[in-house]
Amino acid sequence: MQTNVRYVHALGPAALTRFYDPAIRLLFREEAFRSQLVANLELAPGQRVLDVGCGTGTLAVLAQQRCPGVEVHAVDGDAEVLALARAKAARVGAGVRFERAMAWALPYPDGTFDRVVSSLMFHHLAADDKRRTAEEILRVLRPGGALLLADFGSPRSAPGRAAVRALRWFDRIAHRHDDALARRFDDNLADRLPEVLTGAGFRDVAEIDRIGTAIMPIATVRGHKRADAPQA
Repeated sequence: MQTNVRYVHALGPAALTRFYDPAIRLLFREEAFRSQLVANLELAPGQRVLDVGCGTGTLAVLAQQRCPGVEVHAVDGDAEVLALARAKAARVGAGVRFERAMAWALPYPDGTFDRVVSSLMFHHLAADDKRRTAEEILRVLRPGGALLLADFGSPRSAPGRAAVRALRWFDRIAHRHDDALARRFDDNLADRLPEVLTGAGFRDVAEIDRIGTAIMPIATVRGHKRADAPQA
């Protein structure tokens, strides 16, 4: 499978992927924010849930463990990170169904899922890819289904603002030939993710949770697909 030239790996350079899990645990209060995210999904037996940009599979595995009667699917565009995710699921006996796919080209029919979740992935996307991804997620949700999107929000602390300056400097250097990717954090840092979802067609979009971390807060935004939305 060919990936888009704009693909950004979990920690930026692909060589750092093996450090992803310890970095997230250390810097972003992973257990707290992922546990709260699963609780906010309000899963029930018999439902289907999709984790978009699943990374090493921590959230997908947690969702399967917390609600065994739910059918959990997960996608990521990185073959290396999916290998880590499959190994993690196998170690604990979690029956998560992993697929390699880009977030804006999901390999599922319309209306497949009751819930879609994405965590710490949207900031990897350029603005137009955020929009395409939100539209694609809306397509695979059933009418009345919900998306929970957890990603970085605007920092209010001095360390957070310093981290943002460093990230922007890094992105300008790393993506100097792609201005769209160099500006990929802009929507997050201006707290515009709710606008992205509303523009894609989601209803009742609202930030429902925000947790502080060592660097930047993680905001959770929820949006719904219209209950009367037509199916193709």
